Amino acid sequence: MSRDMDLKQYLCRPAKWIVGSETASVGEGRQLDWSECEAAPLSETVDGGAVIEPTEFQACWSPDYVWFRIRCTDHHVFSRFTQRDEPLYEEDVVELFIEEGHQEAGPYVELELSPHNVVFDARVWNDGQGGIARIDVEWNMEGLRTEVVRQGDELIYHLAIPTAGFARKPAPGAWWRMNAYRIDQDENGVRQYQAWSPTGAVNYHLPARFGMLRFLDQGDNPTIEEE
Repeated sequence: MSRDMDLKQYLCRPAKWIVGSETASVGEGRQLDWSECEAAPLSETVDGGAVIEPTEFQACWSPDYVWFRIRCTDHHVFSRFTQRDEPLYEEDVVELFIEEGHQEAGPYVELELSPHNVVFDARVWNDGQGGIARIDVEWNMEGLRTEVVRQGDELIYHLAIPTAGFARKPAPGAWWRMNAYRIDQDENGVRQYQAWSPTGAVNYHLPARFGMLRFLDQGDNPTIEEE
C-alpha cells in the first residue's frame, strides 16, 4: 500500500443511530448519530489553501448504505437547475467521486447534488491525462437517497449511497478511492473550487489524487500513523 501512503485517508466508522429517533429521510426512518464520525475539511483544490466558505464532510457505513453528510457555509446560493443530470457543475454543487476497483482509468462514480436537491449521477472512464474518455450519463444510481436542509448560514447535504451496485462491498478492512468536492459561486460571479484531496489543478477528474475511504469495524480506533 506504499503507493497510497501520501494520499488523504478517511476512517469511516459503522453507522450508529440515535435512540428513540423516528424521522430522517436518508436514514431509513431513523436519525444517524454523527458524533463519532470525523469531520474532514475541504480546501482550495489547486494549492490546498484556505477557502472563503468552509466545507466539511462526514461519512459512516452499514452493509446496505454508505452515508455522507456535507456541511457548507453558504451565504449566497447560485443554483437554477431543476432536472436530474443537468450540468450542475456549472453552478453551486457538492460532488463525490468514488472508485471502488482501484483502477484509475475507471469506471468511477460521479455524484453531484445541488442546493435544491437535484442529482447528477454518471459513470466515468478517465483517459489517464485528467480528461474524460467516456461518460455514461444515462446511468442512474438505483436507490440513492438525498436531502438538502438549511440551518442558519449552512446548507447540509445528505446522501445515502446504496452498496448494492458496488462489487467491492464495505466491510472492516476494505477501502474505496474517493474525493469530495464543492463548487461555490459568490454574488460577484467568482467561483471557488474546493476539494478534500487537492488535485493541483482546477480539474476534479484526476483519480490519482483520490483519497482513501477506509471502512472500520465497530471497535476499531486506529490512527493513520499506526497503519
